[in-house]
Amino acid sequence: MPAELDPKQNRLLTALSSEEYDRFSPYWEIVPLEFKQILYSPNEPISYVYFVLNAVVSMVQLDQSGSIVEVATVGKEGFVGVPVLLGATQMPGEGFSQIPGYAVRMRADIFTQKVTPKTELYALLLRYTQTLFNQIAQSAACNRLHSIEERFCRWMLMTHDRVGKDQFPLTQEFIAQMLGVRRAGVSIVASTIQRAGFISYKRGKMTILDRDGLESSTCECYRMIAAEFDRLIGGK
Repeated sequence: MPAELDPKQNRLLTALSSEEYDRFSPYWEIVPLEFKQILYSPNEPISYVYFVLNAVVSMVQLDQSGSIVEVATVGKEGFVGVPVLLGATQMPGEGFSQIPGYAVRMRADIFTQKVTPKTELYALLLRYTQTLFNQIAQSAACNRLHSIEERFCRWMLMTHDRVGKDQFPLTQEFIAQMLGVRRAGVSIVASTIQRAGFISYKRGKMTILDRDGLESSTCECYRMIAAEFDRLIGGK
């Protein structure tokens, strides 16, 4: 485990008072999240909740054919385990790590016992849940109304925010699955964005070269999602 890892890399844990942080820290552990590691499966009991540190988790929905589409992503700003917070034990979707890294893990049964309506963490996670709902709603609107290029740039910016570094492993096939479009369309858009000098893509590695350029090429959805998070949780 890298020595520089700190639970306070997660923005939710950073937002806690020192007393609240100390209250819950005995119940969590830092664990690695491998590429495509399943954190919860459709209609199966959820065993753990996760506060992500430097990985990116995709929340996806599946159909009967096995096709998937991403509905939200969670990185260092967030928490995987909203159904447990809301009193459920499972959900029909799936969550897996799309970019490997680390997270703080807490057993779901302990979380349910300790994170009660009287705690600061409970109130904070309710506000986070609203930001997640906002992200899902805005992303659904974006996927219906905006071009593949705008959506691609939004997805890159959100991933860049969540992973916290300029280079990360990513394939065009995976991006196509997440956006719910054909790989050929993603290849054309990725080539256009690369020629503009905003990204570099080589051998499954994505590098963000010009973040301002990506922001100029995306739609208003990215800024709306980020602004709502800052309003409800607090700025970086």
